[in-house]
Amino acid sequence: MKVKFGGREIGDGEPCFITFEAGATHDGYETASALVKAAAEGGGDAVKFQMIDPDRLVADKSNIYTYKILADRRTGATGTISEPQYDILRRRALLPDDWRKLKAQADDLGLAFFVTVFWEDEVDLAAELGCHSLKIAGGDVNNHPLIRYAARSGLSVQLDTGNADLGEIEAAVDVILSEGNDKIIIHQCPSGYPARLESVNLRIIQTLKQMFPFPAAFSDHSPGFEMDVAAVAMGANMVEKTITLDRATPSVEHIMSLEPHEMKDFVKTIRDVETALGSPRRTFTDAEQATRHQFRRCAYLESEVKSGRKLSEAKVVFRRPGDGIGGDLYETLLGQEFSDDFPAGHKLSLSDFV
Repeated sequence: MKVKFGGREIGDGEPCFITFEAGATHDGYETASALVKAAAEGGGDAVKFQMIDPDRLVADKSNIYTYKILADRRTGATGTISEPQYDILRRRALLPDDWRKLKAQADDLGLAFFVTVFWEDEVDLAAELGCHSLKIAGGDVNNHPLIRYAARSGLSVQLDTGNADLGEIEAAVDVILSEGNDKIIIHQCPSGYPARLESVNLRIIQTLKQMFPFPAAFSDHSPGFEMDVAAVAMGANMVEKTITLDRATPSVEHIMSLEPHEMKDFVKTIRDVETALGSPRRTFTDAEQATRHQFRRCAYLESEVKSGRKLSEAKVVFRRPGDGIGGDLYETLLGQEFSDDFPAGHKLSLSDFV
């Protein structure tokens, strides 16, 4: 099954859909807009944000969150910052008019645009904006009322699975399907910022593809893009990679994000891997077909033969290039008689036999 985003389809047989996540690394409209521009210039297919309303989302505004930052770009040394989760999310809050301008900017740049939603009115706003999809955060995988409302919008629903077990994922999918919506994409989303290698678990992508008929995606929280390349090789139909204007920004998620100058290489590497993955069938390019005989061998006479002798009686040696009778065909012709006299060194062909 494939899912449509505007003029693009996501699923098996289609190029991997590349989403650049900007929701966690902006600190207001200006930097959000700069990240949309960077996503387009980097060759992404989509840009994604999070519709955060910290005043509704966070009950305990004093709850402390500790995260890693890049403390020294030259040495790669890291540090930690502890601050209220509310303050982190407050930096990401945007107004409805900001969302309208960002969506219009993405449209102008040819980017698909979608958001993670946390409330029903955000689903409504995303639909009003003409978003191509809605995403449900990993922490809301069991928030069936929100998932149900998102499904009723008719938009594609992306499920971040986070720490959900397979039963919880199945239950969330059933909720979406019960509303007549089968435009579903399921993300493997390792926990942690950055994610520990032990939690990346790329093999679950294949499990998701076996369990569900929907596209499978990989939301990457690891530094660099080795894990994204591996995810594509494992069959991911979509990858989502966080981007930043400056990885050394002292805030959460910047440390493992791509900077603008890295985005084109990220996209190119994924496209190169897709090309190299090729087909499950054993196929050859025209160039390979045209040159493979140069490395194969065919039958040459090691000594002269007389007309009427059988091939089995002749002394034959196999040499390059292999544009004559190969070893496989040679064995089927052993009982055939020569049609004429041939000298030593003669390359055998089918016309040499009666």
